[in-house]
Amino acid sequence: MRHIIFGGDGFVGRHLAPKLAAEGEEVVVADIAKSPLPHYAAAVRHVPCDVTDKASIAAVGISGEDMVYNLSAKMLSPIQVRAKRHDFFFPVNYYGTENIIAAMDSAGAPELVHFTTDMIYGHTVTTPMTEDHPVAPLGEYGLSKWKTEELAADWRKRGMDITLFRPRLIIGPGRLGILEKLFKLIDANLPVPMIGSGKNPYQFISVFDCAEAARLAWKAGVPNEAYNLGSLKPPPVRKLLGDLIKHAGSKSVLVPTPGWAVKRTLDLLDRMNKPLMDPEQYLIADEECVLDVSKGGRDLGWVPQFRDEDMLIAAYSEYRAKKNGRPVPSAEHLAAE
Repeated sequence: MRHIIFGGDGFVGRHLAPKLAAEGEEVVVADIAKSPLPHYAAAVRHVPCDVTDKASIAAVGISGEDMVYNLSAKMLSPIQVRAKRHDFFFPVNYYGTENIIAAMDSAGAPELVHFTTDMIYGHTVTTPMTEDHPVAPLGEYGLSKWKTEELAADWRKRGMDITLFRPRLIIGPGRLGILEKLFKLIDANLPVPMIGSGKNPYQFISVFDCAEAARLAWKAGVPNEAYNLGSLKPPPVRKLLGDLIKHAGSKSVLVPTPGWAVKRTLDLLDRMNKPLMDPEQYLIADEECVLDVSKGGRDLGWVPQFRDEDMLIAAYSEYRAKKNGRPVPSAEHLAAE
């Protein structure tokens, strides 16, 4: 069997590709980018591909025996102004997915693992959030991903097997994103404002756990199901950030704020085309957004191995290493106890 990973040069793909190759599988990364990753010199082949271009996807040469993964996506970082969000997210996230599935159908390839996002849920209605939680995306990013789930539902009726993953904020080596703003405040010993009291938990998911979930979905025969991906027992924001400040030896203090007032201010800035955060981030920042991940354990044997505290400290260590021009430390050893 050949494994084709669209967007496989990106954050999750660069960990999934060598994981599959280590099992002796033939792996092809189809991506517009090609980074200097060691597995390209060994067991993994790279094919240039732009998922917004049907001819580019056709050139990958999907066959009926191939296992396909779609990790291609436009993310919330860098922040987009309101008027540009639809045109930023939909070409890759929705139409790219549509193009990949159409090419699979033409080739007779029925199996797809596809990543969406927990941001399809919107505001918390019940907690913890199971995969049956009501869907109400708060912005164009979540909407673009939810539309791909509707697309998947249509193709399942036509005989495809499609496993969907809905991860929380994915962190790990190579991606700092919005965390960099936090780390700069801590490094400068400045106050760290929280949206709300900070008593609500905050849940990450490790990039290593995401790659393992994709591998296990293939091993399980690509179930026609959706699965949440998140850590176990996420701590309150106040403890998570407080432990980081202590680890950093910083004099920063945590500053609780009235969530409603901060959200209105950020909404105003967003409407003025001066966004500081994406609405999908700040509108739920003080809510108890915790995913129930037990379904992945029952169906796939998937159990997250990384703790939120360790992931955040590892990300900060990477930030410090880059800032000081040192080699980035590995986070592979930070599995949960």
